[in-house]
Formats: sequence, structure tokens, C-alpha cells
Amino acid sequence: MNISATVQIGKNGLTDSVIEQISTSLDDHELVKIGVLRTADITAKGIIGEVAETLGADPVQAIGNKIVLYRRSQKDGIEHIKLD
Repeated sequence: MNISATVQIGKNGLTDSVIEQISTSLDDHELVKIGVLRTADITAKGIIGEVAETLGADPVQAIGNKIVLYRRSQKDGIEHIKLD
């Protein structure tokens, strides 16, 4: 599966707005890829745990400047990801 980064963390870091965007994306898609821009003062590996904990999500991976998170959506009418 190839997914594009739906949210970017930039020079302002992990703001309330970024957290809200990630949460909305998790509600809509369950699996979200987040890009950490080079202008940010944080790294993907350095921030994945904090982001996951803040959002009640599971950290899937942090590679390079990308983070992938999973959180089962409570929304009706979406196709849930099946975990085996």
C-alpha cells in the first residue's frame, strides 16, 4: 500500500492545529502518514511516541522524515483496516 503524507509538521513543530489535522485524518482513514519537514526542529523518530500518545494511536513506523500512525476509527460507514 502506498499512501501519501496527509499532514506536514513544519518549523512550528507539533501545534494544536497539527494535532487536530492528524486526529481528523485518523478518524477518516485510520492509517495516516505524516511528513516532518526539514525546517522542523524535530525528527520523525524523536516525535513519533509523543504524537501517538497524544492521539491515542499506535505508532507503526518512523523512517527518514515520515511517520505512520494507526488508530481505529469510531466513525460509522468507513471500511476498517483488518489487522491479522
